[in-house]
Amino acid sequence: MILVRQFSTSVLRQALIRPPIDVYGVGGRYATALFSAASKQKKLEQVEKEMRTLSALIKDPKLSSIVMNPHVKRSLKLKFFGDAMTKANLSPISVNLITVLADNGRLTLTADVVGAFAKMMSAHRGEVICTVTTAHPLDEANLAELKVALNGFLAKGETLILETKSDASILGGMIVSIGDKYVDMSTKTKIHKLTKIIRDS
Repeated sequence: MILVRQFSTSVLRQALIRPPIDVYGVGGRYATALFSAASKQKKLEQVEKEMRTLSALIKDPKLSSIVMNPHVKRSLKLKFFGDAMTKANLSPISVNLITVLADNGRLTLTADVVGAFAKMMSAHRGEVICTVTTAHPLDEANLAELKVALNGFLAKGETLILETKSDASILGGMIVSIGDKYVDMSTKTKIHKLTKIIRDS
C-alpha cells in the first residue's frame, strides 16, 4: 500500500504523472502526488468525489475541533479522522493522504490539498476557471458580452467556467483572472497608479 508520505519518493522512482497545471505551495505538492497516484490506478474521478467528502468532513464542527487543534496528539487526530473516513467508505488512496498529512503534522493543510486537487481535475477536463470581479453585479447583456470576449482566450476543446464577484472597493472597471493570466482594470488601481505618477513627478 503506497503511502502519500512516500509519493514524493516512490513516485519519483516511478514515472511521475504530472497534472495538467502546476499548483504551488505545500498543498500543491501533496495534490500533485495524489493526482499521480490516482491517475496510475485509473481512479481520478473516484478520488475527486472522495476529496469532496473529505472537504465536508473537515467542515464538521466536532471533527474540526479535534483535527485542527494543535494541542491534540497526532495519533488521536488520526483516530478520529480514520473513524470518519471508514464510515464514509473512502479508498486507500484518500485514507493514505490523510495518514501522511497526520504523520507530517499537516492535517491543517487538508483543505489546501483538496482545493489544489480540484483545480488539477478541472484542468484535466479542459475547464478554464475564470473569475471576474466588478464593483456592481453585471446585467445579462454585459455578462453575455463578457463571455464572448473570454471565450476568445480558450484553446480548442477547453470550456469556460465563469465565476463573477462583486466588490464595491474596486470602485469601477473589473479584475479578470483566467487560467494563469491576471488583468486588473479596476478604477481603484488606475487611481493608485495616477496618484503614484503625480507623486513621482
